[in-house]
Amino acid sequence: MTPQSNSPTNANAADTGSGGSAVLAWLIVGLPLAWGVSQTFIKALALFK
Repeated sequence: MTPQSNSPTNANAADTGSGGSAVLAWLIVGLPLAWGVSQTFIKALALFK
């Protein structure tokens, strides 16, 4: 076994960023996705009328 050091690694680099940029990224992707899913659902309902 090799001893583990306590020094930060690149794997922990994402933890040091701000949460605001992650929220903004999810909104940029999530809002159009939610709109597309809702439009698909609405048009699919028309098939069953």
